[in-house]
Amino acid sequence: MDESGTSAGGTNAEPAEAIKAAARQILVKVGAGGLSPEAVAIESGLVVSEVEAVFPHRDDLLTALVIDAYNASGAAMERADQAARDTGASPGARLLAAARALRTWSFDYTAEFTLIYGSPVPGYHAPQETVPPASRTPEVLGGIIRAALQAGELTPPRRPLPGPTVLLPTAVEIFGGRPEAPFSDLIERGIVLWSNLIGLLVFQVFSRTHDSVQDQAAFFDRAIAVAAEGVGLVVPLGDDTDQTVRRVRGTGGESGREHH
Repeated sequence: MDESGTSAGGTNAEPAEAIKAAARQILVKVGAGGLSPEAVAIESGLVVSEVEAVFPHRDDLLTALVIDAYNASGAAMERADQAARDTGASPGARLLAAARALRTWSFDYTAEFTLIYGSPVPGYHAPQETVPPASRTPEVLGGIIRAALQAGELTPPRRPLPGPTVLLPTAVEIFGGRPEAPFSDLIERGIVLWSNLIGLLVFQVFSRTHDSVQDQAAFFDRAIAVAAEGVGLVVPLGDDTDQTVRRVRGTGGESGREHH
Protein backbone atom coordinates (compact mmCIF):
# COMPACT_ATOMS: atom_id res chain seq x y z
CA MET A 1 0.00 0.00 0.00
CA ASP A 2 1.43 3.36 -1.00
CA GLU A 3 1.28 6.66 0.84
CA SER A 4 -1.97 7.65 -0.88
CA GLY A 5 -3.66 4.92 1.14
CA THR A 6 -4.29 2.67 -1.84
CA SER A 7 -2.77 -0.30 -3.57
CA ALA A 8 -1.36 0.07 -7.03
CA GLY A 9 -3.77 -2.28 -8.79
CA GLY A 10 -2.92 -5.27 -10.95
CA THR A 11 -3.91 -8.87 -11.46
CA ASN A 12 -3.77 -9.74 -7.75
CA ALA A 13 -5.55 -6.63 -6.52
CA GLU A 14 -9.09 -6.77 -5.25
CA PRO A 15 -11.55 -5.43 -7.87
CA ALA A 16 -12.35 -2.30 -5.84
CA GLU A 17 -8.66 -1.44 -5.45
CA ALA A 18 -7.94 -2.06 -9.12
CA ILE A 19 -10.85 0.15 -10.10
CA LYS A 20 -9.80 2.94 -7.71
CA ALA A 21 -6.22 2.73 -8.96
CA ALA A 22 -7.47 3.20 -12.53
CA ALA A 23 -9.70 6.06 -11.41
CA ARG A 24 -6.71 7.80 -9.83
CA GLN A 25 -4.85 7.59 -13.10
CA ILE A 26 -7.79 9.36 -14.72
CA LEU A 27 -7.68 12.01 -12.00
CA VAL A 28 -4.01 12.61 -12.81
CA LYS A 29 -4.60 12.75 -16.57
CA VAL A 30 -7.84 14.68 -16.93
CA GLY A 31 -9.26 15.39 -13.47
CA ALA A 32 -12.46 14.31 -11.78
CA GLY A 33 -14.56 15.54 -14.68
CA GLY A 34 -13.23 12.66 -16.75
CA LEU A 35 -14.42 9.96 -14.37
CA SER A 36 -17.08 7.59 -15.68
CA PRO A 37 -17.61 3.82 -15.60
CA GLU A 38 -16.64 3.69 -19.26
CA ALA A 39 -13.41 5.63 -18.75
CA VAL A 40 -12.46 3.54 -15.73
CA ALA A 41 -13.18 0.33 -17.63
CA ILE A 42 -10.85 1.39 -20.44
CA GLU A 43 -8.12 2.45 -18.01
CA SER A 44 -8.36 -0.72 -15.91
CA GLY A 45 -8.86 -3.25 -18.68
CA LEU A 46 -12.19 -4.32 -17.22
CA VAL A 47 -15.59 -4.19 -18.82
CA VAL A 48 -18.15 -1.59 -17.77
CA SER A 49 -20.36 -4.16 -16.05
CA GLU A 50 -17.44 -5.19 -13.81
CA VAL A 51 -16.87 -1.60 -12.78
CA GLU A 52 -20.55 -0.99 -12.13
CA ALA A 53 -20.80 -4.18 -10.07
CA VAL A 54 -18.46 -2.58 -7.53
CA PHE A 55 -19.31 1.11 -7.98
CA PRO A 56 -22.80 1.36 -9.53
CA HIS A 57 -22.55 5.10 -10.10
CA ARG A 58 -19.79 7.63 -10.65
CA ASP A 59 -20.61 9.25 -7.32
CA ASP A 60 -20.02 5.95 -5.50
CA LEU A 61 -16.52 5.84 -6.94
CA LEU A 62 -15.91 9.51 -6.18
CA THR A 63 -16.94 8.98 -2.58
CA ALA A 64 -14.51 6.07 -2.24
CA LEU A 65 -11.70 8.21 -3.65
CA VAL A 66 -12.56 11.14 -1.39
CA ILE A 67 -12.58 8.91 1.69
CA ASP A 68 -9.24 7.36 0.72
CA ALA A 69 -7.68 10.78 0.18
CA TYR A 70 -8.88 12.19 3.49
CA ASN A 71 -7.76 9.06 5.33
CA ALA A 72 -4.33 9.02 3.70
CA SER A 73 -3.64 12.72 4.28
CA GLY A 74 -4.92 12.53 7.85
CA ALA A 75 -2.82 9.44 8.56
CA ALA A 76 0.30 11.20 7.29
CA MET A 77 -0.30 14.02 9.77
CA GLU A 78 -1.02 11.60 12.60
CA ARG A 79 2.20 9.69 12.01
CA ALA A 80 4.25 12.87 11.89
CA ASP A 81 2.66 14.21 15.06
CA GLN A 82 3.24 10.93 16.90
CA ALA A 83 6.85 10.82 15.77
CA ALA A 84 7.38 14.38 17.01
CA ARG A 85 5.74 13.51 20.33
CA ASP A 86 8.03 10.51 20.66
CA THR A 87 11.04 12.84 20.48
CA GLY A 88 9.60 15.10 23.18
CA ALA A 89 8.91 17.91 20.73
CA SER A 90 7.04 20.99 21.85
CA PRO A 91 3.45 21.53 20.64
CA GLY A 92 4.76 24.14 18.21
CA ALA A 93 7.26 21.68 16.73
CA ARG A 94 4.53 19.04 16.56
CA LEU A 95 2.34 21.43 14.62
CA LEU A 96 5.10 22.15 12.13
CA ALA A 97 5.88 18.45 11.69
CA ALA A 98 2.21 17.60 11.05
CA ALA A 99 1.78 20.53 8.67
CA ARG A 100 4.91 19.54 6.75
CA ALA A 101 3.59 15.99 6.46
CA LEU A 102 0.37 17.26 4.91
CA ARG A 103 2.40 19.43 2.55
CA THR A 104 4.49 16.45 1.46
CA TRP A 105 1.38 14.34 0.86
CA SER A 106 -0.25 17.19 -1.07
CA PHE A 107 2.66 17.46 -3.49
CA ASP A 108 3.14 13.71 -3.81
CA TYR A 109 -0.58 13.14 -4.51
CA THR A 110 -1.65 16.34 -6.21
CA ALA A 111 -4.61 14.75 -7.99
CA GLU A 112 -6.04 13.49 -4.70
CA PHE A 113 -5.34 16.83 -3.01
CA THR A 114 -7.19 18.57 -5.83
CA LEU A 115 -10.12 16.19 -5.46
CA ILE A 116 -10.68 17.06 -1.79
CA TYR A 117 -9.48 20.66 -1.66
CA GLY A 118 -9.83 21.97 -5.20
CA SER A 119 -12.92 23.08 -7.09
CA PRO A 120 -16.09 21.07 -6.36
CA VAL A 121 -16.90 18.31 -8.83
CA PRO A 122 -19.99 19.39 -10.78
CA GLY A 123 -23.05 17.43 -9.74
CA TYR A 124 -21.35 15.67 -6.82
CA HIS A 125 -22.40 16.14 -3.22
CA ALA A 126 -20.25 14.37 -0.64
CA PRO A 127 -22.31 12.13 1.66
CA GLN A 128 -22.15 12.04 5.45
CA GLU A 129 -19.75 9.08 5.39
CA THR A 130 -16.96 11.38 4.19
CA VAL A 131 -17.16 13.51 7.36
CA PRO A 132 -15.17 11.27 9.76
CA PRO A 133 -12.22 10.89 7.34
CA ALA A 134 -12.30 14.62 6.61
CA SER A 135 -12.20 15.30 10.36
CA ARG A 136 -8.83 13.64 10.84
CA THR A 137 -6.89 16.73 9.78
CA PRO A 138 -8.60 19.20 12.16
CA GLU A 139 -8.50 16.56 14.90
CA VAL A 140 -4.70 16.45 14.66
CA LEU A 141 -4.55 20.22 14.90
CA GLY A 142 -7.05 20.25 17.76
CA GLY A 143 -5.07 17.64 19.67
CA ILE A 144 -1.90 19.70 19.40
CA ILE A 145 -3.68 22.87 20.52
CA ARG A 146 -5.26 21.06 23.48
CA ALA A 147 -1.87 19.72 24.51
CA ALA A 148 -0.39 23.22 24.36
CA LEU A 149 -3.27 24.61 26.42
CA GLN A 150 -2.92 21.92 29.06
CA ALA A 151 0.85 22.47 29.22
CA GLY A 152 0.43 26.20 29.68
CA GLU A 153 2.27 26.93 26.44
CA LEU A 154 -0.32 29.20 24.83
CA THR A 155 -0.18 32.98 24.97
CA PRO A 156 -3.57 34.57 25.69
CA PRO A 157 -4.95 36.65 22.81
CA ARG A 158 -4.42 40.38 22.93
CA ARG A 159 -7.88 40.90 21.47
CA PRO A 160 -10.44 38.22 22.41
CA LEU A 161 -13.16 37.61 19.87
CA PRO A 162 -16.52 39.15 20.83
CA GLY A 163 -19.40 36.94 21.92
CA PRO A 164 -21.73 35.24 21.45
CA THR A 165 -20.00 32.23 19.92
CA VAL A 166 -20.66 31.35 16.30
CA LEU A 167 -19.60 27.72 16.76
CA LEU A 168 -21.82 24.72 16.26
CA PRO A 169 -22.11 22.47 19.32
CA THR A 170 -20.41 19.64 17.44
CA ALA A 171 -17.23 21.71 17.07
CA VAL A 172 -17.10 22.29 20.82
CA GLU A 173 -17.77 18.60 21.47
CA ILE A 174 -14.99 17.48 19.12
CA PHE A 175 -12.51 19.77 20.86
CA GLY A 176 -13.52 18.41 24.24
CA GLY A 177 -15.41 21.40 25.55
CA ARG A 178 -15.09 25.16 25.38
CA PRO A 179 -11.94 26.42 27.15
CA GLU A 180 -12.26 28.96 29.93
CA ALA A 181 -11.17 32.59 29.61
CA PRO A 182 -8.79 33.93 28.44
CA PHE A 183 -8.91 31.09 25.89
CA SER A 184 -12.68 30.92 25.42
CA ASP A 185 -12.31 31.69 21.70
CA LEU A 186 -9.58 29.09 21.15
CA ILE A 187 -11.76 26.77 19.06
CA GLU A 188 -12.63 29.57 16.64
CA ARG A 189 -8.95 30.44 16.38
CA GLY A 190 -8.13 26.78 15.77
CA ILE A 191 -10.54 26.69 12.84
CA VAL A 192 -8.79 29.76 11.44
CA LEU A 193 -5.46 27.92 11.75
CA TRP A 194 -6.93 24.91 9.94
CA SER A 195 -8.30 27.05 7.11
CA ASN A 196 -4.99 28.92 6.86
CA LEU A 197 -3.13 25.62 6.50
CA ILE A 198 -5.38 24.39 3.69
CA GLY A 199 -5.38 27.77 1.95
CA LEU A 200 -1.60 27.93 2.12
CA LEU A 201 -1.36 24.47 0.55
CA VAL A 202 -3.76 25.48 -2.21
CA PHE A 203 -1.53 28.46 -2.97
CA GLN A 204 1.61 26.31 -3.03
CA VAL A 205 0.27 23.25 -4.84
CA PHE A 206 -1.32 25.42 -7.54
CA SER A 207 1.76 27.71 -7.78
CA ARG A 208 0.13 30.89 -6.50
CA THR A 209 3.21 31.95 -4.53
CA HIS A 210 5.90 31.18 -7.09
CA ASP A 211 5.99 34.73 -8.46
CA SER A 212 6.68 36.21 -5.04
CA VAL A 213 8.54 33.58 -2.98
CA GLN A 214 11.92 32.09 -3.89
CA ASP A 215 11.96 29.28 -1.29
CA GLN A 216 8.55 27.65 -1.07
CA ALA A 217 9.40 25.19 1.72
CA ALA A 218 10.93 27.88 3.93
CA PHE A 219 7.99 30.18 3.30
CA PHE A 220 5.61 27.38 4.26
CA ASP A 221 7.33 26.99 7.64
CA ARG A 222 7.20 30.75 8.26
CA ALA A 223 3.56 30.95 7.25
CA ILE A 224 2.65 28.15 9.66
CA ALA A 225 4.52 30.00 12.42
CA VAL A 226 2.58 33.19 11.65
CA ALA A 227 -0.76 31.35 11.51
CA ALA A 228 0.00 29.61 14.81
CA GLU A 229 0.37 32.97 16.53
CA GLY A 230 -3.39 33.31 16.15
CA VAL A 231 -3.90 30.52 18.69
CA GLY A 232 -1.04 31.76 20.87
CA LEU A 233 1.32 28.96 19.89
CA VAL A 234 5.02 29.49 19.15
CA VAL A 235 6.34 27.43 16.25
CA PRO A 236 10.13 27.20 16.44
CA LEU A 237 12.01 28.19 13.30
CA GLY A 238 15.69 27.77 12.46
CA ASP A 239 18.26 25.18 13.49
CA ASP A 240 16.25 23.73 16.39
CA THR A 241 13.29 23.08 14.11
CA ASP A 242 15.47 21.50 11.42
CA GLN A 243 16.95 19.09 13.97
CA THR A 244 13.50 18.12 15.23
CA VAL A 245 12.22 17.41 11.74
CA ARG A 246 15.32 15.41 10.83
CA ARG A 247 14.55 13.14 13.77
CA VAL A 248 11.01 12.46 12.57
CA ARG A 249 11.77 12.01 8.88
CA GLY A 250 11.17 8.52 7.63
CA THR A 251 8.13 8.11 9.89
CA GLY A 252 5.62 9.90 7.73
CA GLY A 253 6.51 13.43 8.81
CA GLU A 254 8.57 14.22 5.70
CA SER A 255 9.46 12.39 2.54
CA GLY A 256 12.99 13.77 2.72
CA ARG A 257 12.67 15.92 -0.37
CA GLU A 258 11.84 19.58 -0.80
CA HIS A 259 9.13 20.83 -3.14
CA HIS A 260 9.57 24.11 -4.94
